[in-house]
Amino acid sequence: MPDPIKKITLRNGKVRWRAVVDAGHDENGKRIQLTITKDTQTEVKNERARIQAGRAAGTLIVPNKITLAEWLDQWLEYKRRDVEETTIRTYRMALVHVYDKLGHIRLQELTEDDVREFVDDLVANGRRKGGKPGTRLAVSTVEEVLTRLRGALSRAVVRRLVAVNVAEQVRPSLADKKTDKRERQRAKPWTMAEVQTFIRGIHEDRLYAPLLLSLMGLRPAEVCGTRWTDIDLEEGLLAIAQTRTMIGNQRVVQKDTKTASGERMLPLPRGPWEALRALQGRQAQERERAGEAYTDSGFVAVDELGVPLNTRQLREYAYALMVSLELRRVRLYDARHSVLKALALSGVPDVILAAWAGHTNAAFTKRKYVSIEAEDMRDAAAALDVFHGGDQKALV
Repeated sequence: MPDPIKKITLRNGKVRWRAVVDAGHDENGKRIQLTITKDTQTEVKNERARIQAGRAAGTLIVPNKITLAEWLDQWLEYKRRDVEETTIRTYRMALVHVYDKLGHIRLQELTEDDVREFVDDLVANGRRKGGKPGTRLAVSTVEEVLTRLRGALSRAVVRRLVAVNVAEQVRPSLADKKTDKRERQRAKPWTMAEVQTFIRGIHEDRLYAPLLLSLMGLRPAEVCGTRWTDIDLEEGLLAIAQTRTMIGNQRVVQKDTKTASGERMLPLPRGPWEALRALQGRQAQERERAGEAYTDSGFVAVDELGVPLNTRQLREYAYALMVSLELRRVRLYDARHSVLKALALSGVPDVILAAWAGHTNAAFTKRKYVSIEAEDMRDAAAALDVFHGGDQKALV
């Protein structure tokens, strides 16, 4: 049997040694062969042995020329199996800066230093598309970019395109986090008093019931997706089974809940229950007055002619009410924060809190939605007055 290692002589007279070794097959079944060229026979033998051992162990990384941008395109296409169209769009938007700054680098040549320098530059100079001049990306946004990049690179490791995930240990610096926290003003969700003021102020409003659904912790897309068939007004139950969301603030998409845990059954508090009863009667009167001009869509959040409202319309309607009531303008989604925080502070068990929010992980629910302010700890301060020999509650 001829020796698979061949001696070759270059034009300049230098002698090298070369061998071709099988490296398995690609995903299309095509045979992969690698050419090894070294200065000595021993080096060729060692490299050939390394490749054969890696192939036998299933750890072989076959050299390829795919760029990071090309792999991200493949990863996003792969993720379509698991997530909604709106989520794919969110992922792609999060990766815009990665495509721009790192996309040209070959996947196998990307280093941890490349990613770390990218993150530092993004914190210092990144700008949100359409944002105000001088407005930098929030560190939380940069962390979201990193999360998506890590996900794509983890998949590349599974596919044995790379040996390690070079983004796994990269984080924004502690100094950048502190600066961002100190300088960035974040809108706080409403306090309990502000929520109560809003509820009292909109009691006679036509969309009182849909807005109350927001104030019991539903996402805006869940409110807009709620149909009368999802509500049992006899038993006071609300089934959350679908959403009506928007892509690019322009196109409405009607779909199932984002996750399996998002599909849930909630008992209605007395206020929303009674408001929904009243709204059902009101819509019956509007349908009778409008006649053939009425659109019987079956949705709860509709205009006077029965046309379903989208999340943008519901949001802008709520903003106008906030202005008229001289309340701080907050996102309807932030009302969800207020509700879940109130439930947590009321002693609702974590497992119920997560189920109410439509999550599977109670720790995530509390970490994301329950932020404790100084006023929330007033009772704790009062409890400590026992050390001072008196009841100081009169001072509060």
